[in-house]
Amino acid sequence: MNNIYFTGMPGSGKTTLAKALAEDFDRVYIDLDKYIEEKNHMTIPDIFAKHGENFFRKSETECLAEISHKNGVFIATGGGIVKCGKNIEIMKKSGRIIYINTPPENILKNSTLSGRPLLKDKNAIFKLYDERKSLYESSADFTLDNFGTICEAKKNLAQILEICLNVTKEDLQ
Repeated sequence: MNNIYFTGMPGSGKTTLAKALAEDFDRVYIDLDKYIEEKNHMTIPDIFAKHGENFFRKSETECLAEISHKNGVFIATGGGIVKCGKNIEIMKKSGRIIYINTPPENILKNSTLSGRPLLKDKNAIFKLYDERKSLYESSADFTLDNFGTICEAKKNLAQILEICLNVTKEDLQ
């Protein structure tokens, strides 16, 4: 299976990039967090509030395992997906992992943190980045340093995807 998994910090651009590139490469796109919300019939903040992080992480792994059986899908993961070794194993067996490396300063500048349970204050993003950066890097097949605009990131990521998928955008037209 040749799924493409987008990992990185909350607000790093995973969802925006995965969705846009799935369209460009004529692939199905899945937002894993939305999938989890649909399966649990509640939002992620509500899942955290009602059941806690451990329940959420268990559901995340179950949902990831379900969608990993699809083929050729672009999947935007949640920021904490790399915290569980089983998740990394699932992603590696069913596709490639692309880490969207966006510095916390850029995330704070370019996105909203509302609705993100683990980022209730702005300082938390720096702590999470420090905790998870090595997990993102060690699990990734490719890393995209997203230090500029979303347009620049999309162009650079398209080149990575051409390598992953062994196609060019011209092949798709």
